[in-house]
Amino acid sequence: MVVRTRFAPSPTGYLHIGGVRTALFSWAYAKKKGGKFILRIEDTDLARSTEESVQAILDGMNWVGLDYDEGPFYQTKRFDRYAEVLQQLLASGHAYYDYTSKEELDAMRRAAEAVGEHFWYDRRWRPEAGKRLPNVPVGVQPVVRFKMPLEGETAWEDLVKGRIAIANHDLDDLILARADGTPTYNFCVVVDDFDMGITQVIRGDDHVNNTPKQINILKAMGATLPQYAHLPMILNDKGAKMSKRRDAVSVVDYDRQGILPEALLNYLARLGWGHGDEEFFTMAEFVEWFDLKDVSPSASRFNQEKLLWLNAQHIKSSNNVKLAELVRPRLSERGIAVLDNQPNLADVIALVKERVQDLNQLADECIYFYAKATPTEKELAKHWDAEAPARMQRFADCLEGLNHWDAESIHALFAPFCEAEDIKMGKLGMPLRLAVCGTGKTPSIDAVLALMGRAEVMRRIRSL
Repeated sequence: MVVRTRFAPSPTGYLHIGGVRTALFSWAYAKKKGGKFILRIEDTDLARSTEESVQAILDGMNWVGLDYDEGPFYQTKRFDRYAEVLQQLLASGHAYYDYTSKEELDAMRRAAEAVGEHFWYDRRWRPEAGKRLPNVPVGVQPVVRFKMPLEGETAWEDLVKGRIAIANHDLDDLILARADGTPTYNFCVVVDDFDMGITQVIRGDDHVNNTPKQINILKAMGATLPQYAHLPMILNDKGAKMSKRRDAVSVVDYDRQGILPEALLNYLARLGWGHGDEEFFTMAEFVEWFDLKDVSPSASRFNQEKLLWLNAQHIKSSNNVKLAELVRPRLSERGIAVLDNQPNLADVIALVKERVQDLNQLADECIYFYAKATPTEKELAKHWDAEAPARMQRFADCLEGLNHWDAESIHALFAPFCEAEDIKMGKLGMPLRLAVCGTGKTPSIDAVLALMGRAEVMRRIRSL
């Protein structure tokens, strides 16, 4: 049997971080088993689904790099198929027309609330042997309900949570199609999973209550049941459900924060799953190690500091040319254009990337190579005294005498110059950083000067 998993978001907003974790685990399981990963857009909520949200999902999946083998499939393009299956369920007696009016349903709800009970549809239109149904009212468009079993239980062996059993008398006769004919979520999902041959349904545990309903519809269709795996919720650092108002929950938010997609996936993989003490790993390693039996059934807390630490590790290990492509637009947003006669951006990144945790910091660290920063008053008070301007000019004279402009040759000037000036290295290094870079926070100053280039270094010092 070929493993087939799916990710099935609803296009009613951004691509949620919890959805990305679900997609990641579904993707990894399919890859591990040599199967197929399918993207399905569940857009039957016509009032809330938008083209912008669809595009946000597609862009988000592309950004994180979770490639799908089939799709995207759209539920709104499958209404004829849902209608076909609906007629089959009506013909087999597994579904029935319900003519209950809104007013009648409201009365049932009020009666239940009055005695503190949960509202259930009273099944007045459900056909049973020997039962006399009400007369069909004139002008009422019926919904179609599923004939849920009334006795026993619906159970499954969840691949994450273990055995789950729900008493059938706790299951309502859910609506399969609304009065206007549009199919409902639980019905569409079942038909889609059946038609697409889904073998493992991996999704968030907020869908546990939907599972017994979907299992019974699949049984009525004569389908082979998929396996189910319900992933634990991701909580924020306060232990509450993540929300857009309080937390960064959209993948777009993490892109703006300067998080690498591979770092985000690495971190999400560790939320509820683990492989020994491994923290930093590639997606290839994750796929090799991944198994649903290692997923914890307990909720996980999102830790921003841990994400930033992982992001820093991925930046350090990333190709500098690739990083330059990501940093260049961030520099442009800061008003910095990297010209051909200026230091190569990939080389600059190689020098400064050990110092940062995100791409925005990386862009900031690159700026002074292309435009001198303005020293802070604190830095000037600490490192720039009355002798500094003249001393910088004397050091520039030494620099002009170099035959080779490289870090080693520049470094070789430091000790003799400090001895001649009768100063410690701090009296040269920090003022030199301020004179050339405009900040005291730089990597080794000899490497910075070498990379910045003789002409630019001399221009900046001589213009003091």
